[in-house]
This record gives sequence, C-alpha cells and structure tokens, in this order.
Amino acid sequence: MSEQRQGQAGSDGSEAPTFSSFKEFYPFYLREHANRTSRRLHVVGTVLGLALVIIGLGTGRLAYVLLGLVVAYGLAWIGHFFFEHNRPATFRHPVYSLMGDLAMASDILRGRIPW
Repeated sequence: MSEQRQGQAGSDGSEAPTFSSFKEFYPFYLREHANRTSRRLHVVGTVLGLALVIIGLGTGRLAYVLLGLVVAYGLAWIGHFFFEHNRPATFRHPVYSLMGDLAMASDILRGRIPW
C-alpha cells in the first residue's frame, strides 16, 4: 500500500506527493519527463555525466567529476525549463530523481521508452 503525505508544492502549484519507494516514484518521474526532447537531453546528460564522473574518480581529477555534474544536471534542467515547463524532481526527491535518471536512460537505451 502506498503512503502519500503532503509535501512541497509541485510544478503546477499543487502539493507534491511523498513516496515510500522508488517503485512508487518512477511512474511520477516518467510523467514529469513526457517530452521527447527533454528525455533525450536527460539521456545524453546522464550518459556523458556518468562517464565524466567515472573518469574523474578513476584519475583523481576533481574537475572531471564537477564537469560531469554540470553536464548531467545542466542538460536535464534545460529539458525541464524549456521543454517540460516543470520543476525538476531533483529539488523534491534528489535520491529517487538520480535513480530515475539512471532507470529512464536504461529503459530508453533498451528500447522500452521511445527515444
């Protein structure tokens, strides 16, 4: 059974739900990423950002880690502000949002969600 409590205001001004599991969160996450261009920006940002973070951690170069975060979040936020016209889930659900980015990228690369 899902538990939802009042939370911070959602992108449309309504109360944003609170989720007790990622399984509950992911359908909400996908609704917040309905625009195809936004999804593409998220996938490119997630893949490039993750690669830069891994390279940075592997080489000990903090600049690559920081660049990876800027690339990943920058492209995702462009998708939200210019294509989705909503507030990124990162601000309300940071851990689930990161998990959602990775899950959505995986689902798109596997052909489960339209590219």
